[in-house]
Amino acid sequence: MNKSERQKMQEGEWYCCLDSELSALRHQARVAVHQHNTALPDPAENLSPPLANLFTAAGENCLIEAPFHCAYGVNIRLGNNVYMNAGCTILDTAPVSIGDGTMLGPNVQIYCAQHHKDRELRATGLEIALPVTLGADVWIGGGAIILPGVTIGDGAIVGAGAVVTKDVAADQTVTGNPARLRQG
Repeated sequence: MNKSERQKMQEGEWYCCLDSELSALRHQARVAVHQHNTALPDPAENLSPPLANLFTAAGENCLIEAPFHCAYGVNIRLGNNVYMNAGCTILDTAPVSIGDGTMLGPNVQIYCAQHHKDRELRATGLEIALPVTLGADVWIGGGAIILPGVTIGDGAIVGAGAVVTKDVAADQTVTGNPARLRQG
């Protein structure tokens, strides 16, 4: 049986992002994101219904400030009490899990797609998706970038503007580009 590009993407295999099914899913996400980003703020709502319906799971008391962007949305799982400040982007070609009590500063970017390094294959849309996991009570400072395949442990802190290329252990603080353990 031939696998669809979506199946390959979900199974962590090389897939072609230039696919009609994936294009339809991205369009669905753009519609939900547009509805979220243009809706009037509602003090009675935490997570907007368009995003709540799009995500795989969303815990209680989650708030995502507008503007927000995601690639598919269907690969995003939020715990309880997750907060994302304005301008966050999640390119969720693989599962993105954000634990309870985790907060993202403004303009945080989470990337799951890794494009092929071979120029000709990259031009055909070939990429692979690696999951990103943020544990509970993590703080990601504004403008930080989390690269594909990274896991950030419970209670960890990522400094503003850091580029996280490797896993971060629980309760560690990392800063810089590339992000390194902060001493002292």
